[in-house]
Amino acid sequence: MAHRNSTVRLGIILLTGFVITSFTPLVWSDDQNANAEALLKPNETALVKSGMETYQAQCALCHGNNLEGQSNWQTLNSDGFLPAPPHDETGHTWHHADDLLFKLTKFGIAKLAGLKDHKTSMPIYEETLSDDEIIAVLSYIKSTWPKKLRDRHDQLNQRTGKAK
Repeated sequence: MAHRNSTVRLGIILLTGFVITSFTPLVWSDDQNANAEALLKPNETALVKSGMETYQAQCALCHGNNLEGQSNWQTLNSDGFLPAPPHDETGHTWHHADDLLFKLTKFGIAKLAGLKDHKTSMPIYEETLSDDEIIAVLSYIKSTWPKKLRDRHDQLNQRTGKAK
């Protein structure tokens, strides 16, 4: 049974990665991408403070007050969902370019990839938070990462052409 759970978990993770990398470019036009370029501004104190407040109000319940996420976040829970991942340096957030983080937060993976039956416990913030609020939250998250990871994330943005 444990082997089957591991296989299912690995399949979900691989499918999610494939969907994100394969279909995201197809659903995001250049006009929409203008809003997503150079999004994260972790050195802007006022923006980061605003983002921290919004994070505490909208995200901390699941992702933790200290960005630690939920325990066993890579294992399906009893409802068949993956728990909320950490957004600190132990998670995978910094592995994704700014624009993808923005789109996942605003629209959710199901809409981005056209997966009508995809279920997740992650809310979609398209109607809840403004673009500026999403940017502020993501900037706050990035501001907490060690310099080494922030630099790697900046390099990722440069490689993918998703930041100015």
